[in-house]
Amino acid sequence: MGNITDIPLFAGLGEESCRRYAGSLTWRTYGENELVVDIDDQSDDVLFVISGKVRIVHRAEIGKEVIIGDRGPGGYFGEMAAIDGLARSANVTALQTSQIATMPAGPFLDLLTHEPDVCKTVLRGLVGGMRSLTRKLSEHAYLTAVERLNCELLRLSRPRPGHEIQRSISPPPTQQELAERIGSRREVVSRAMAALEKDGLIEKTRGALVLPDPGELNRLISEKGLSVNLD
Repeated sequence: MGNITDIPLFAGLGEESCRRYAGSLTWRTYGENELVVDIDDQSDDVLFVISGKVRIVHRAEIGKEVIIGDRGPGGYFGEMAAIDGLARSANVTALQTSQIATMPAGPFLDLLTHEPDVCKTVLRGLVGGMRSLTRKLSEHAYLTAVERLNCELLRLSRPRPGHEIQRSISPPPTQQELAERIGSRREVVSRAMAALEKDGLIEKTRGALVLPDPGELNRLISEKGLSVNLD
């Protein structure tokens, strides 16, 4: 059992609001690989990740999967179903043991009505998600699978400590995960990764995938009029 202020979205609530909405929360721990929400589920709860990490995946009836994104501590999901009342558009699985707080749609929408700052944060999150999906749609329209891979590697990367220009991804993603992120096949990713390694644009180290020259990866993408913001 946690406290409503353990949820970053609600950290600024006053005492009265905390008392008003805390009772609507339920708390549960999910094990690694346990399903949290299934696609087409009719539930409309909003879920908040307190600890651990979950993965949001869209799975087509033909069996193909596309990774929408991951949520770690402070992240939340399910707000779309709470707002429009439609079935879930993706499934969510715990990547590791995760504590998750759940709030039904009714109290969540009531809270948004009475707490403008929280409402603005949720709206910014929705707009940010729309912008991200628009960028990925553009990538699928204008870029090859290899170029989309370059974009995804840059997005997943973070500055490498002790190396001013370089970036790294830790832990390194599997080729299958990268394929599911860019909507391609593992074999395509395997060949592309081998070519990138040969050209010195990626290096495999213990526990990380290093991008020695992320600017060059971005330059290759920019030839098609797109780029990845690394700020």
